[in-house]
Amino acid sequence: MTSNTQMSEGTVAEYVTAVIGGQLFGLPISRVQDVFMPERLTRVPLASSEIAGVLNLRGRIVTVVNMRARLGLPKAADDQPPMAVGVDLRGESYGLLIDQIGEVLRLPDDGREENPVNLDPRMAKLAGGVHRLDGQLMVVLDVDRVLEIAPDMMAA
Repeated sequence: MTSNTQMSEGTVAEYVTAVIGGQLFGLPISRVQDVFMPERLTRVPLASSEIAGVLNLRGRIVTVVNMRARLGLPKAADDQPPMAVGVDLRGESYGLLIDQIGEVLRLPDDGREENPVNLDPRMAKLAGGVHRLDGQLMVVLDVDRVLEIAPDMMAA
């Protein structure tokens, strides 16, 4: 690490970027446990379409949430295998099914803005703000809000 990587004005947040339905999202790096390609996904009978299934990841049972379904987006048209971002909530492991993983971005906290009023309502309810990048908007995913649905679904 060199000293010029630190912002002198304020703190810096790191995000793992992901693309879902052509939209760039950022997950706080502190919430990301791992990134993996889901294999041998087992469907859960009577589960919502937002639950893609469960899988065994290094001895842990992981509930996989289909982020396209969670955001109300159609299924991917291409046959590209999905990726998953592993997150944890209250000791339970989850995988968020995404289209593509990106890079880790270091962005100044003071560059984070509230959700714009014209942000798609499906994204707005899962977003914890946005960062305006060169030519695109990165929506910051609030992992807690994304997983709010899981306990209700799993109780069924």
